[in-house]
Amino acid sequence: MADRPKIMIADDDEKILFAFSELFKKDNYNGVIAQNGEEALNLANSQKPDIVFLDITMPKLNGLEVLEEIKEKYPHTPVIIITGFGAMRTAVRAIQLGAFEYLSKPLDIQKIRDVIKKALLSIRGNIIPVDGHIHFDSDVLERYELLGNCAQMMEVYKLIGSISTTPNNTSVLILGESGTGKELVARAIHNNSSKDGGPFIAINCAAFPENLLESELFGYERGAFTGAHDRKLGKFEVAQYGTIFLDEIANLSLNLQQKLLRVLQSREFERLGSNELIPVNARFIAATNVDIAEEIKKGNFREDLFYRLNVAFVHLAPLRERKEDIPLLANYFLAKYNYNLKKSIKGFSDEAMKLLLSYNFPGNIRELQNIIERAVMLTKSTVILPDSIKELVQPFSQTVQEAKMPITSPNFSEARTHIINQFEKEFVRELLLKNQGNVSKAAKESCMTRQNFQRMMKKHNIRASEYR
Repeated sequence: MADRPKIMIADDDEKILFAFSELFKKDNYNGVIAQNGEEALNLANSQKPDIVFLDITMPKLNGLEVLEEIKEKYPHTPVIIITGFGAMRTAVRAIQLGAFEYLSKPLDIQKIRDVIKKALLSIRGNIIPVDGHIHFDSDVLERYELLGNCAQMMEVYKLIGSISTTPNNTSVLILGESGTGKELVARAIHNNSSKDGGPFIAINCAAFPENLLESELFGYERGAFTGAHDRKLGKFEVAQYGTIFLDEIANLSLNLQQKLLRVLQSREFERLGSNELIPVNARFIAATNVDIAEEIKKGNFREDLFYRLNVAFVHLAPLRERKEDIPLLANYFLAKYNYNLKKSIKGFSDEAMKLLLSYNFPGNIRELQNIIERAVMLTKSTVILPDSIKELVQPFSQTVQEAKMPITSPNFSEARTHIINQFEKEFVRELLLKNQGNVSKAAKESCMTRQNFQRMMKKHNIRASEYR
């Protein structure tokens, strides 16, 4: 590619061609002009421009036809589609064919300049490449990989190695914020233990009401209560010599805490409606994102249960405290979603990676994963640019004193409406991140009805599935 970028404009409108020609002269670009689709395709083959602008409606070949041909021969060339009609179907088809950007007439010169800069950055900017050693050979690797090179993670790996050699009656307590990978640690302990052939049984203690959770854990006999038509084996029994992972353990009622403590002490239990004692051979691993010591002080969690669970202890640092792992994790998720979405993105621009490194990630690794998945889905070039991620990494997590409210209009009512809308959007996102996409829990924590919370989600086009 020459020092002066070569940019082609293909349009049958003389005024558009003249405007682009003047822009090329002022900004010192090497311009290539085409007046119809056939000429555009010929010039693309002979001149090999770095960037291409294509009008949709042109003689001989339309813009979409030319786009398809160019992307087939030169898949890494950014192609920007121009149209006088902002039809959804045309825009969707252009993006499906690999268009870098989609612009509607009348064209704004500054917008064109911005798009050119983005396109040049995608093909000329410094790229932080994907680690070529990352592969996805199995569903287990893709779903359960635990990554990190920082000192904190090295200690976690050592703990996993030590715990996995202990007998199953050694219980484990994992503490860490939502999204830090507590279940991944539990699975790693299970997968590396000598009895990893047994099942890994995970249950979210916050997802069930007390009576239903009790029957899930202990099982029941036929006739134990209304609706118990057949015997059901509980999680304690199904786990056999495997692992029982109790996530969100702090949500257990005091009644269930007492019953769990008895099981841990005696390593046996009874199904509901039965007097038969059944041995428990599985390892218990519990996890929570709350301050257990504070819950004990408040009387919400039994101190004796805490000591019984806390035989082996693992603490997972939040992502903001191990930022040196962000490039590794970002590359991992980029490789993963390249694979899942059939993309071939090479890496991140310097600016995009700087944005990730400057963000505090209140949703931790799960939030980073969501951001990278969205960026891979939206990116049409060979590199992830800041525009693909900056909307999701705005410094909302800063304190109100640090945050500067954007004044978008001199009109008080309009400016206030904008700020309120931004607040609502970020408020809903933060709560969904914290509650892993559970709308009911997020609504309860916000002191809103589920209906009103969902109405706000719909208003700002926010989907709970993106936070799970």
